[in-house]
Amino acid sequence: MGPLEGLKVLDLTRVLAGPYCTMILGDLGADIIKIEIPKKGDDSRHFGPYQNGESAYFMSLNRNKRSLTLNLKTEEGKKLLKAFVKKVDVIVENFRPGTMEKLGLGYDVLKEVNPKIIYAAASGFGHSGPYSQKPAYDGVVQAMGGIMSITGQKGGEPTRVGPSIGDIAAGMFTAIGILSALNYKHHSGLGQKVDVAMLDCQVAMLENAIARYVVTKEVPRPAGNRHTSIVPFEPFETKDSKIVVAVGNDALWRKFCDVTGLKIVDDPRFKSNPDRNQNYDELRPIIAAIMKQKTTKEWQVVLDEAGVPNGPINYVDKVLEDEQVLAREMIVDLEHPVAGKLQVPGVVVKLSETPGKILTPAPMLGQHTYELLKEYFDYSDEEIERMLEEGVL
Repeated sequence: MGPLEGLKVLDLTRVLAGPYCTMILGDLGADIIKIEIPKKGDDSRHFGPYQNGESAYFMSLNRNKRSLTLNLKTEEGKKLLKAFVKKVDVIVENFRPGTMEKLGLGYDVLKEVNPKIIYAAASGFGHSGPYSQKPAYDGVVQAMGGIMSITGQKGGEPTRVGPSIGDIAAGMFTAIGILSALNYKHHSGLGQKVDVAMLDCQVAMLENAIARYVVTKEVPRPAGNRHTSIVPFEPFETKDSKIVVAVGNDALWRKFCDVTGLKIVDDPRFKSNPDRNQNYDELRPIIAAIMKQKTTKEWQVVLDEAGVPNGPINYVDKVLEDEQVLAREMIVDLEHPVAGKLQVPGVVVKLSETPGKILTPAPMLGQHTYELLKEYFDYSDEEIERMLEEGVL
């Protein structure tokens, strides 16, 4: 049994932020009922790349879920959603604020249907504030939230972070919000609304950039791959590739100097981290010259033995082969009925007593419509077929 075994989640989300949230809950054992638009489904079903006609993008985010098609623009579809709300613990959506209210299915309505319901909404700018009604995608909130302004090469253009961290952070924070609301419900018996904005998440992730600006009044700019507060903490060229070295304190600095043969451990210019920061332009060429004397593998052995944090810059193909990644079961093979074998990232949270698991691949559109309507409401085949014909499902 997963830790969230028995938790029933109605999932109205699509694309990335919402599905990432419900994927986390599903991996931990929750029963995820994915509500999709009839005939079309989640937008991401139409995003490439494709394997045997199935979207790998969609499949990577929607394992451990059951798919039911439902037309929320029909009165019967709305009634059916409310019937589900009576029977589930959580409903998650990532529409633009106001969309559910226009359908007559906003939180104020659904909490009357089920006062214990936890209603989680992930959106670009949240359900309050002057930007609330603005549409947003990952690139927009990375730009507006400041992440792009501190990413990129020194002196270069602000750069979008590769993974869609605007969406992914919102998905993670929404999952945290849901679990927090569940704990409150455990004590009070009451549900509540969870409102997560992608922009808010980006601001929360700025970490020391805000601290640096507040203290120095200097606007942070892209600094390349170096750390803005710790030195040395960046990639260096080796004899054959590059290695990242992270010397996070003065004790590690002494070890680093010892194993690399650098005779500068007591040099007053570099003795403490503030000294190394102040004299970075003098220090870096000294370290760079010695790092070119060995291969990355050779440096890994030397630095690992000394306990100095380091690592190669792995491209994705190497990540999927990394012995630590594989030992932690962070690459999992799934067998999809149409797409066939697909590798997906594993469950991040490792629990000793109730581990999460990836049990099923992403569902086909509407794959579980009959199953779910019979399971929750004991509908007959004839009733389901009628709703299919009338465009309700």
